[in-house]
Amino acid sequence: MRTFAISALAATLSTILPLTLALPEGLIVDVTEKAAKCDYKTAKGDQVKMHYRGTLQESGTQFDASYDRGTPLEFELGAGRVIKGWDEGLLDMCVGEKRKLTIPPELGYGQRPVGPIPAGSTLVFETELVDVISAESKRDEL
Repeated sequence: MRTFAISALAATLSTILPLTLALPEGLIVDVTEKAAKCDYKTAKGDQVKMHYRGTLQESGTQFDASYDRGTPLEFELGAGRVIKGWDEGLLDMCVGEKRKLTIPPELGYGQRPVGPIPAGSTLVFETELVDVISAESKRDEL
């Protein structure tokens, strides 16, 4: 129910730029660039392709970037295959849209260090939705 309310709020407010949403869990979503055209908004179960750049909020140090590899990350949205801040912060997004997600430790890696990311880190991701295959269209193909 809470996700629906957040999604409805984001959809309603998405006509205003710049758009910043501070969600109850401490996740901050900044829409930095709207898509020129939006035929579909992402939903849980969609297969998405995202470009991203991840930095530590405290130092600004980059720890990962798909842009550097030249290949977007592909995953199922809402399936727990990425950190919770992504699963929540990338809902209702249009292809071509860019967002900056500021993710508190509770929605990132928590109190455990992961590679170059220290325990308890707030993460900042610049994200861009490159492509989406809706869960509904996948079901229709079966």
